[in-house]
Amino acid sequence: MTKPALSDPAGCGGDHAKQALTVAQAQAYILNDCVPVRGTERLALRAALERVLAEDVVSPVDVPAHTNSAMDGYALRAADLSEDGTTELALIGTTLAGHPFTGRVGKGQCVRVMTGSPLPDGADTVVMQEQVDAGASAVRVAEDHQRGDNVRLAGEDLRRGAIVLESGARIHPPALGLLASIGRAEVTVHRRPRVAFFSTGDELRSVGQRLAPGQIYDSNRYTLYAMLRRLGADPVDMGVVPDNRDAIESAFHEAAACADVVITSGGVSVGAADYVKETLEKLGQVGFWQIAMKPGRPLAFGQIGDARFFGLPGNPVSVMVTFYQFAAPALRRLMGETNVRPAAFLRARCTTPLNKRPGRTEYQRAILEPDDDGELVVRSTGSQGSGVLRSMGQANCFIVLARDSGNVEAGSRVDVQPFFGIM
Repeated sequence: MTKPALSDPAGCGGDHAKQALTVAQAQAYILNDCVPVRGTERLALRAALERVLAEDVVSPVDVPAHTNSAMDGYALRAADLSEDGTTELALIGTTLAGHPFTGRVGKGQCVRVMTGSPLPDGADTVVMQEQVDAGASAVRVAEDHQRGDNVRLAGEDLRRGAIVLESGARIHPPALGLLASIGRAEVTVHRRPRVAFFSTGDELRSVGQRLAPGQIYDSNRYTLYAMLRRLGADPVDMGVVPDNRDAIESAFHEAAACADVVITSGGVSVGAADYVKETLEKLGQVGFWQIAMKPGRPLAFGQIGDARFFGLPGNPVSVMVTFYQFAAPALRRLMGETNVRPAAFLRARCTTPLNKRPGRTEYQRAILEPDDDGELVVRSTGSQGSGVLRSMGQANCFIVLARDSGNVEAGSRVDVQPFFGIM
């Protein structure tokens, strides 16, 4: 797999540490630098859920295959209906889904039909059974019905030869049903990008190990694993790597050799033992950024061999925020997905005051819900420290405060990014 070399757009390298990139600049640079991974596979339809199509899918049939009734009722000829009174029609038969009526509806006649059953020859309209006075051999129909009422035309949903789904579309549940509706049993999809990830830090221990003084459990690998699996990548957990130049360099070599993407957490700031940046500069290419955002200011993006690299911050919330804003759209692009734009914002009234200093875009954890009148309102989860992982579990959205904005008074309207749009 060969990827284009990293470029260094104005402001993305060199003296960039003196002037932080905006979130939008960093997102655009990363997406511009990512191309879909090579390789496809043929999957049975159910196995293709949440995968990305690597082919245009063309319908071999009309959907629906035949003109049919949209309601339980009576199929008839609109020309037979009186415009100013009741019409009596002879009932000549019944048609069921899968068991069509083989005769023809003539003048003054009707056929009982069920939802989805083929429209009998000669009929052009269906009147709902609730609007008919039916007897054993005849029905009475009042006025005020139009030709074509309650009729679904053949090919109304899809025409034979039409493109059902385009290459680059993610196969969500509606798409899976759509593919089934044209009889498609298999599809060709892009392969999953393989993502190797590890945490750095002498203080970190894996779950199940005993903690010594000054040590903590590593939660970042678990959130990263979950985010990668939910997104549809193929995660490779490489554990915890100590703050040691040789150990970090060895981990980078191993990760880049087996993966399309390498993600680390921790070691990208300017601390004395933060070796990720210098290792990247030694082994590959790096655009090392300070991004004007909170949480998650330090972020490294680069390339080691053929593998793209994301160096995320070490604090748990910062890992999740930077993953969703930068790594997730890039991974979706690598998967072959064409629509990877950030999730749309909603506007909602904020019921709690928010502290904010101008100069950085902030992603504050919050809870979005309707009030008693049905209006969308949002409230902060409280403490916004980047180590307060519990707040991510409580929240269902980010309040996104623009770079130049300041404090927000209760009652103000704010931009909200719901988690269901990104997670």
